[in-house]
Amino acid sequence: MALFSMLAAPASSFAPRIAVRGLTSISLRSTTSTLDASSLTSSTDDEFAGFTTKTAFMFPGQGAQVVGMAKGVTDECPAAKDLFAKASEILGYDLLERCVEGPKELLDSTEVSQPAIFVASMAAVEKYKMDGGDVDAATCAMGLSLGEYSALCFAGAIGFEDGVKITKARGEAMQAASDAVESGMVSVIGLDSEATAKLCEAASEKSGEKVQIANYLCGGNYAVSGSLKACAVVNEIAKPDFKARMTVPLAVAGAFHTDFMAPAVDRLAEVLKDIEIKKPRIPVISNVDAKPHSDPEVIKKVLATQVTSPVQWEKTMQIVLNGGFEEGFELGPGKVVAGIMKRTDKKAKMTNIEV
Repeated sequence: MALFSMLAAPASSFAPRIAVRGLTSISLRSTTSTLDASSLTSSTDDEFAGFTTKTAFMFPGQGAQVVGMAKGVTDECPAAKDLFAKASEILGYDLLERCVEGPKELLDSTEVSQPAIFVASMAAVEKYKMDGGDVDAATCAMGLSLGEYSALCFAGAIGFEDGVKITKARGEAMQAASDAVESGMVSVIGLDSEATAKLCEAASEKSGEKVQIANYLCGGNYAVSGSLKACAVVNEIAKPDFKARMTVPLAVAGAFHTDFMAPAVDRLAEVLKDIEIKKPRIPVISNVDAKPHSDPEVIKKVLATQVTSPVQWEKTMQIVLNGGFEEGFELGPGKVVAGIMKRTDKKAKMTNIEV
């Protein structure tokens, strides 16, 4: 659910989706992508104004998963192993076994990869603490799409068990929305955001179906989401007509961060309704508007609308770099987030806590 990362393993083709059980849609239209900007704030939502990004903790998103992950950390860190045991009780299956043994197709499925990456990321936090790291030194946190839940858990806004429940429901709902219509994502390399938007317009017109920018990752690297037909046209015309360096179909279930995911919003909102969210102990920058939110009710609205909203990661990285940044840590599988920061600023100091 995204992203996932633009450096995720490419899809071999725009293949049919893995079938999963359907989910009942519950009507909570006030939380859908039709939310305007004013609904994503409140009179008590500005407590993090003027925050510093001196020490930033960052968490990866969907696409960072790899078979074999978490074996080392759970062998070496009892607290990390305990997290997987707790998660398995909630999920109803052995999550650590699926991370360590796969198979890849199962681990890559949205309904498994989302809780897997969340738990692996929180296990990385335990590894960091075991090795003497000071989590209290963090001045802000953020996560790429799905990683926002890890960041909120790290910041004390969401309890670990609730995080597992939410990512389970989010993964299932996004998988079901993906199965309902043939859609996908493509990474476009070598174009700026304006040219990428024009590419999407051209592909939409030529295919007669919708495709749009879904992830503003960093300059020259954007992900677009839409129908499989429109995505195929993006892949066809990007290099000859728009001089893109390359396009890469992404190994994700569907058109994340667009209205194609609208059926998932109500299901996610229903789950969030019963989850206690607290004011984060440090600012957590949202993917939706690249701002930190302090009001728990606003955070719920932001999380519900996140699945249909473009990810503003490029803007988030600029805010981090302009906010007094000195050092960053990526906690979780892979090195995608650290790589993005390095592409944005080659001198940025980043440390990876991998699992």
